[in-house]
Amino acid sequence: MKTCLIVDDSSVIRKVARRILEGLSFTIVEAEDGQQALETCRSNMPDAVLLDWNMPVMDGHDFLKALRRLPGGDKPKVVFCTTENDVVHIARALHAGANEYIMKPFDKEIVEAKFQEVGLI
Repeated sequence: MKTCLIVDDSSVIRKVARRILEGLSFTIVEAEDGQQALETCRSNMPDAVLLDWNMPVMDGHDFLKALRRLPGGDKPKVVFCTTENDVVHIARALHAGANEYIMKPFDKEIVEAKFQEVGLI
């Protein structure tokens, strides 16, 4: 079974994402911010990361840059979630190493489609 790390400071978003991804046969690990997520990745690299962009402590952009520098950090497929829909914001995330993005709010169909696009399901 594949593992997905859900990184979001909102417990509600983590809960919704967990339900969707468990329904798609993922084992779920959660983190409230980029720093917790980075510590998780150092000990057990996930197959996928569903990543919020705006978080306290360490935001999604800084986490993603740090993740990609870790040994094996090039392997996880990263789908970032954002409320920002401007092209500059999305381009910055893709340039930092995101594989795909999802706009909040999202539903099962959107998550499933994006995870299919990046080859996770």
